[in-house]
Amino acid sequence: MAVDSLFRHKTRALLTMLGIVIGVAAVVAMVAVGQGAQTAVESQIASLGVNILTVFPSASNLGGVSQGAGSTTNLNENDIDAIREEAPSVVAVSPMIRTNRQVVAGNLNWYTSIQGGNIDFFQIREWQLASGELFTEQDVRGATKVCLLGQTVVENLFPGQNPVGQTIRIQKLPFKVLGVLSEKGQNAMGMDQDDIIIAPYSTVQKKVIGSDHFGIIILSAASKDKIPQAQREVTDILRLRHRLQDWQDDDFTIRTQSDIASAATSTSKVMTILLASIASVSLLVGGIGIMNIMLVSVTERTKEIGLRMSLGARRKDILTQFLIESIMLSIIGGAVGIGLGMVASGTIAKFAGWPVLVSAYSVLMAFLFSAAVGMFFGFYPARKASRLSPIEALRYE
Repeated sequence: MAVDSLFRHKTRALLTMLGIVIGVAAVVAMVAVGQGAQTAVESQIASLGVNILTVFPSASNLGGVSQGAGSTTNLNENDIDAIREEAPSVVAVSPMIRTNRQVVAGNLNWYTSIQGGNIDFFQIREWQLASGELFTEQDVRGATKVCLLGQTVVENLFPGQNPVGQTIRIQKLPFKVLGVLSEKGQNAMGMDQDDIIIAPYSTVQKKVIGSDHFGIIILSAASKDKIPQAQREVTDILRLRHRLQDWQDDDFTIRTQSDIASAATSTSKVMTILLASIASVSLLVGGIGIMNIMLVSVTERTKEIGLRMSLGARRKDILTQFLIESIMLSIIGGAVGIGLGMVASGTIAKFAGWPVLVSAYSVLMAFLFSAAVGMFFGFYPARKASRLSPIEALRYE
């Protein structure tokens, strides 16, 4: 009888379902956008390398005024050697020196980031070669003028050419190009990781910057589970080497990749929840529409209800009939909305270029929520119908 009632009023049923369709489609699409953004951020963070810990010098003070993190120069090569030898949870360690310079190749030039590291740098960053070869430990010890280019630098300095074996000039010094790095894309902060030149850190120190120190140490733990242990080991080693007393604060700061990941993903999660909450308002509006139509239906069918009850229908029979109608409206609308939401997600990904991810979990939650909306907003009209007096209902005009 519930199904027959819906088919007798097809247009009204379709218009009632429209609110649920739009609400579920909006929830599925918005959650897909949020989860896609979260996955993209996680992928960008992973592109920085796995199980990474970064050691920064702490801030220096000048006249009581902090000069900012990394303003001291208390990290040196002996620290790196000590970490390599005494920290069993660390599998690779490298200094990292960063600067920006104008680079010239032929009649073309490009302003880019130049980073220096040792041979462990590529293992820590999980950076593969697209062509050519890496520099060696001998190049590091001898401060050889060799380098590797990121894809963005290649496109701007050697368009349509193979740069391997050719020469570029940094501060009028010739550097031989040993290889080209594989593409990394943007990082979590939106910076182009491929706009880079990597050279031995000793070369960058002595021949580019003209300094005998470096600002950062990067290292890789043996596994994700070993990151806390590696952090403790490095802390103990550096405190001992820097002769810090128990009452003294660390003169360095260690940040882990998980810290960066948790901060970035938490932001994406908040955005996902916000988008889903806004879209859920459409579902609530659709639910109110169902309740409104069901109340109208109860009023229209008062005599029918009275007749059924006078012939022996119990209150729970009337309650069940009207609940089935409201739940069916929600379930059918929810199913159509899920399909529409998936189409909308694909359209957003295609035309807006945003990453989207439609997960089974979000689809299931949207479907169950739509069914719950139908049950919740359909209960009051169904209860009202079941509590009608048969005599009063039969006399209703």
